[in-house]
Amino acid sequence: MVKSDRVRIIPRLDIKGPNLVKGVHMEGLRIMGEPGEFVRYYYENGADEIIYIDTVASLYGRNHLTEIVKKAASETFIPLTVGGGIRTVEDIQTLLECGADKVAINTAAIQDPSFIRNAIKRFGSQCIVVSIHAQRRGPNDYECLTDNARERTGVNVADWVKQVVEMDVGEILLTSVDRDGTAAGFDEELIRKVAPLASIPLIISGGAGSPKQVREILEIDGIDAVAIASMFHYHHQALEANKLVLRDTLVTNSPSELKAFLASEKVAS
Repeated sequence: MVKSDRVRIIPRLDIKGPNLVKGVHMEGLRIMGEPGEFVRYYYENGADEIIYIDTVASLYGRNHLTEIVKKAASETFIPLTVGGGIRTVEDIQTLLECGADKVAINTAAIQDPSFIRNAIKRFGSQCIVVSIHAQRRGPNDYECLTDNARERTGVNVADWVKQVVEMDVGEILLTSVDRDGTAAGFDEELIRKVAPLASIPLIISGGAGSPKQVREILEIDGIDAVAIASMFHYHHQALEANKLVLRDTLVTNSPSELKAFLASEKVAS
């Protein structure tokens, strides 16, 4: 997939059972509410896309989001990316038939890279997103985690990114486990390490706490999209009061326009 000159801002919804949840470092999940309510709100306020992740799918060996995805696809007209527990081409087929536009794959990709190659042959690169959960192990050193960041792999993030790019997948979804849910800002070192290696679209996730932080991270070249959870979820009922105006923040035509808007008084943090 060719990189775009337009930065996408994507609400990310982590799901456990019927509930939208959010944790810190992908642990201690707190129930936020009913996913459909949030998706409708984000859709009506101009979100570019939605990412759904089944946080416990790897524990049970299958994705449980089919009904949630069907409902979202029937009520909104917005691209949906769905991840968690996807291990077979049949899993991908099922989610696409339910209304997903893309699937995000982590555990099965690392365990069997040939699965990704076969999925691309069958469904096309544009449908396949490789999700990477990165955790710092030392100075400028990051390890890939699987099973929703529960399991270590020993796989170096930079090495894996290079391999993923060679597979010709559609996108990479890069999540900093260390920053997830903290609202402490993005892991700039991680992003600067990965972005030059990703000749395919790169979505970053983990740490967004303010529009200012989003603005600053977009100064790094090579970022195609920002996936945000806590910053949107906790304020979605009172965005005006919190100066997070989704309709204006999300609908953008270019990185420069997004940066200019985030720098304006309208969303000053």
